Amino acid sequence: MTKDISTQEDQSNARERRARGEFVRGVSGFRNAIGDPDFAPESGRYHLFVALNCPWCHRVTLARNVLGLQNGITMDVAFPNRTGDDDPEGPNLWQFAPDRIATLTGNALPECTHETGTGKRLRLARQIYLAEGSQEQSLPILFDKVAGRIVNNESAEVIRMLDVHAEALGSTIPSADRVWLYPDHPTRRQEIQTLNELVYTTINNGAYKAGFSSDQAIYAATFDAYFETLAALDGRLSDGRPFLTGAEFTETDLRLFPTLYRHDPVYYVRMKLNGARILDYAHLWRWLCRVHALPGISTAGSLIHCRQGYFGRSWNGVVPKGPFKPMEYPEAYNYPQLALG
Repeated sequence: MTKDISTQEDQSNARERRARGEFVRGVSGFRNAIGDPDFAPESGRYHLFVALNCPWCHRVTLARNVLGLQNGITMDVAFPNRTGDDDPEGPNLWQFAPDRIATLTGNALPECTHETGTGKRLRLARQIYLAEGSQEQSLPILFDKVAGRIVNNESAEVIRMLDVHAEALGSTIPSADRVWLYPDHPTRRQEIQTLNELVYTTINNGAYKAGFSSDQAIYAATFDAYFETLAALDGRLSDGRPFLTGAEFTETDLRLFPTLYRHDPVYYVRMKLNGARILDYAHLWRWLCRVHALPGISTAGSLIHCRQGYFGRSWNGVVPKGPFKPMEYPEAYNYPQLALG
């Protein structure tokens, strides 16, 4: 498996940068791969732990679906809000709580599950890490049910290994019909890598720096870079190409989609990215609708989980009801003609 170095943020002076108010994303600690000597590519062997509100998890659920691995790789879904201050294990921990009530709907969320991957019905994702002596607590996690070990918790690497080993992992899609997220062609790969770095820095991670950094200057610079990249990507798509690198859906499209899927209904408000909607970029909006319509894409995420997860942990926990103009989301993604121009 080819690793992607554009998957993590520079950690130099991270403590000082955080003290100055910058959001600095940490580095994932488990970096093994399916295909390594200890982790053979086998259908039914691997399990994913995810949260549907998390965009990094969304990458992985997208890959699982578009590669036809729903039967070959099992999956558990955490509740979108983490534990509170009253939890005996502490706050801000991912938990598997299918009976917990979402304030947005007044009901339990049907996608949420108990933990089934370890066979121990653990309540917290942190407990999966503690079993291996790690203090990490992030999702997603790719878990080996045979070895009882974490394989990898870096989403960019997980989607690449699923792509490489899709057939051996039990894809139900014939190879001739299956997307190839990272084509084995040097020029294509270089283009994908270059776009990945831009999208990760200014869009994927940029949304979090804008939303969670407390320094006004950092926020402003991140805000500007985010919208400059949106404009550049909109221009890139203006030549009529259906996807970012041309005629084929690739890893770069998959990595951009989770952030843009969240932008209008969530990030515009929650991440203070109110410069424009994706709907205001005609070519990007049509791209977003085009990707959303691909088999397996719409069922790989949930805006109910997104809205509950992001706003449910804001200062007062109240989840906004909108937007409802021009129509509610995600239904709007079925109408590429909503974009003007």
